[in-house]
Amino acid sequence: MSATGLDVFDKTLQTTNSWLDEIMAAIGPDRQLAWKVLSIVLHVLRDRLSVDAAAHLSAQLPLLVRGVYYDQYQPWRQPSDCATIEAFTAEVAKWLRDVRPVDPKTATRAVFGLLLHRLDPGQVAKIQNVLPASIRDFWQAIEVEWDLALANG
Repeated sequence: MSATGLDVFDKTLQTTNSWLDEIMAAIGPDRQLAWKVLSIVLHVLRDRLSVDAAAHLSAQLPLLVRGVYYDQYQPWRQPSDCATIEAFTAEVAKWLRDVRPVDPKTATRAVFGLLLHRLDPGQVAKIQNVLPASIRDFWQAIEVEWDLALANG
């Protein structure tokens, strides 16, 4: 039996909850915080992308996550001038001030790792390639860590 009466809503709720579970594995067992981390990191990433790149990324997201991704979007301001991983995580930290302490690099690593795991690898590579080198290198280092973890069991 469908929880909502619409299969599309049930599927996006199930997928979103599994995404949140992955984030909680990195930041701790707090679903509300995981949702906030996912939302914030996606917003900072979205705001760093061109309008076209942001749209291509959104097409890969579950419906519910896509909704929060576009919340308060101002495409005429894209891309932001956030050119380093330090600036990126400082922006994440600014938006995480009203929750329990979470290291912004850990939050960013959790969401970037999730995207590596859940999205089409070709699409992730396209997004990485339009990012400034510092942010791209940070994300690609997560990919190397992920590959090593998988190889080691």
